[in-house]
Formats: sequence, C-alpha cells, structure tokens
Amino acid sequence: MTTPANPPRSSPPAGLTVVLADDHPVVRDGLRALLGSIEGIVVVGEAADGRAAVRETLLHRPRVLVLDLEMPELDGVGATREVMAAAPETAVLVLTMFEDDESVFAAMRAGALGYILKGAAQEEIVRAVRCVAAGEAIFGPRIARRVAEWMARPPGAGERSPFPELTAREREVLDLIAAGLANPAIARKLRLSPKTICNHVSSIFMKLQVTDRAAAIVRARDAGMGRAP
Repeated sequence: MTTPANPPRSSPPAGLTVVLADDHPVVRDGLRALLGSIEGIVVVGEAADGRAAVRETLLHRPRVLVLDLEMPELDGVGATREVMAAAPETAVLVLTMFEDDESVFAAMRAGALGYILKGAAQEEIVRAVRCVAAGEAIFGPRIARRVAEWMARPPGAGERSPFPELTAREREVLDLIAAGLANPAIARKLRLSPKTICNHVSSIFMKLQVTDRAAAIVRARDAGMGRAP
C-alpha cells in the first residue's frame, strides 16, 4: 500500500473554540469538563501562565480566551494586551477572584470583553463564553453593579488609584516594597511563593519603566504609597 506524498491537513475544529488559561490545574480541569460537555464548544488549548496563554492563543486562534488575572510569567492584563495586539479576532473573557475597581478597569482597558468572578454558576460561565464570542460585552452581576456605579459617578468624584496600569496585586506588592520590605517578607505577608513575588516585581519594573528597586520605591513614595509596613 502506498502512502500519499502529501497527506491532507487536518481541518480546524468546528464550533466555538476556546483556550483556557489559569495557573491552578483544578480550575482548568473544571472549566475543560464544563465547556467540553456543551455541544458546539471545543477546548483547543490550555495554559498555566500568561506567557503560555499568549502562545496558545496565537497557535490556535480561538474564538475565546478564558483567563485569570493573576498568573506567573505574565499577568492576565498583560496577556490580554498582547493578545489584542496580535490576535484581535480572539475575544478575552476574564474569570478571576478579583472584583476591585482597579482590576476590572485595567482588564477592560487592555481589551477584555467580559469579566466574571470565580464561583459563578456554570450556566453563567457558558453564557459569558458565548456572549463574548458573539462580540458582546458581559459582566457578572456584582461586576456589572460596580461598573454601573462607576459610570454613575459625577465628573471628578473619587480619585484614581496611583499606577492604574498595575493590577491590584502588583499595587499591593509595590506598596510593600515602598514600605521597605524585601521579597521574602512580602511573600510571607501575602502568603505567596517567592517566585511569584519575583514575577510581580519584574512586571512592576517593566510597567513603571524603572530599572531597579530604588527607583520603584521613589515613584511609589511620591504617589503616597509605602506608609504602612
């Protein structure tokens, strides 16, 4: 039996394709099981960090990227920004535990089309995936209320937090850096691994365009941070 010289290429998956990005395997497993059980939705890739999320998205070009905000290597806001620049046809749905204004609006500014909280009902997650795939913006009920409240504020009401380009966790780390804490102490205080803190510090330096800890401390203290250890 002869083998064809040029075997036919496999056709792309039919249906609504999704890439999942979360550094917790249990979360990815649960999302894969949920979305894989829905007719017409196909999970085509997974990633355990933000950098891998961008790679998987560029490889598979899914309709939807579902990702967490806090991930190693590259946070969810940074990953969203890179995906929007390189694969704008992919809709980003944030699925996270953070519901503070800074995290929500940082994700929206980066280009995320949806934002829901972990712990949302399965039906809500599936509906959100389908909505962003159709080009619609969607927020979980608690997030929607925060967005509505923010939109209803009179002009000039409330001051913006310093360094809006940082995520809530990065701002927390920067505040502790400005208070004089070293990375191991910050890791203990926030109950995170030293490697995760190092990743946050590197991301902070890049976003603030500083080259060392001293410069970051100066900028943070000028903005009123670092007053409480």
